[in-house]
Amino acid sequence: MQYFRSGALAGLALGVAVAAAPAGARAQEITLWTLNFANDSANQAFRSIIDQFQAANPGVTVKVENRGVDEHKSALRVAAGSDQAPDIFFSWAGLGLGGEYIKSGLAAPMDKYYAEYKWDDEFLPAALSFSRQYPGGRFGVPYTFHGEAVYYNKALFAKAGITSEPKTYAELLAAADRLAAAHIPAFTFGGTVNWHVMRLMDEILETECGAATHDALTNMKVSWATEPCATKSFEEFHKWTSKYFLKPFMGIDQSQSFNLFLAGRAAMMVEGDWLVGQLKGAGRLADYALFPFPTGTQRLYGFAEYDYISSKSKHPDIAAKFLDYLGSTPVQQAHLGDFGSISVNRFVKYTSSEPMDLAWQRIFAEYRSTFVNGDQAFPLAVTTEYFRVINQVASDRLAPKDAAAELQKFISSAK
Repeated sequence: MQYFRSGALAGLALGVAVAAAPAGARAQEITLWTLNFANDSANQAFRSIIDQFQAANPGVTVKVENRGVDEHKSALRVAAGSDQAPDIFFSWAGLGLGGEYIKSGLAAPMDKYYAEYKWDDEFLPAALSFSRQYPGGRFGVPYTFHGEAVYYNKALFAKAGITSEPKTYAELLAAADRLAAAHIPAFTFGGTVNWHVMRLMDEILETECGAATHDALTNMKVSWATEPCATKSFEEFHKWTSKYFLKPFMGIDQSQSFNLFLAGRAAMMVEGDWLVGQLKGAGRLADYALFPFPTGTQRLYGFAEYDYISSKSKHPDIAAKFLDYLGSTPVQQAHLGDFGSISVNRFVKYTSSEPMDLAWQRIFAEYRSTFVNGDQAFPLAVTTEYFRVINQVASDRLAPKDAAAELQKFISSAK
């Protein structure tokens, strides 16, 4: 549910209490920490799922605590070093985010639950792959699997004389020039949340370096300082931030950026399939369309989100049972579209006639491989430096030609 990571528009604390349990039933409460939902359909869906699970499991209470992205991360880091931890917590898959809590010992191995509930048969293989990244067992279970693409305002494209969606990076630059000539900023981003502007840098790295070199850079197997495409990527990134961004952007967050997008202040956003639900909630689906960022590598930009069972949970079996229910085919089918255009359950049937949902279904069918967000590809410490370098280039405090070497200096010292 990247409505969180994409910068939630509004949060709703979901503390759901179970009705009085039958006599003799042993009361058990499990706590789930997650992020704020970005649309009300997700809030309603989650309430319904919890109510139904509790009705089927008398004596069990599921208490959900919602926070903003940074607050959630901070709470988990405190939990890792204390006795106060949830039974289940949300995080992203990958080395840099979910991996932080696996390394700290907060996440419990879930191998026995994979065997008990046959999750390898239930979930999409691509979404499951992240559970095998670490030695010591299987960690986490897929919650959502998302792609990210370019959403655009159809009226602003028409005003600028853009008659077709860009299929190459050169065509995207040409579209940006047409928009600039019509005094329309190409992109809106929120600079106060590091991960939002990062999305464009990730896409440019894939475009300039190609799949193999991009992976080698994020896996820190080649030097950013000596790889020419890394420097070229920062130079291209700076071209966008200086010429084609809605400004000022460093002082606003993602949710403010989204509101500016709705207001027609910029033509495009790099967002995930969750934005379909947000546009629907705003009653604006007909005004927008989308296309994959034209990197030329035939890899889709995207990521998985996971739920993890805490190593400090007093009720791990109930926690696993809830996660199995959440990911089950009937639940995922009933709430398809509430949490994103694509379900992590491989047996879900797609019936929507909404053009954006159909577009996402085509994209997921056409792209056979993915590359993940930088903050999931890097270890946490390197992610923080990646953010810093990107922000300094974007705010003209670091020359683009020096940025790759600056990042490599940190990587080398960290190693």
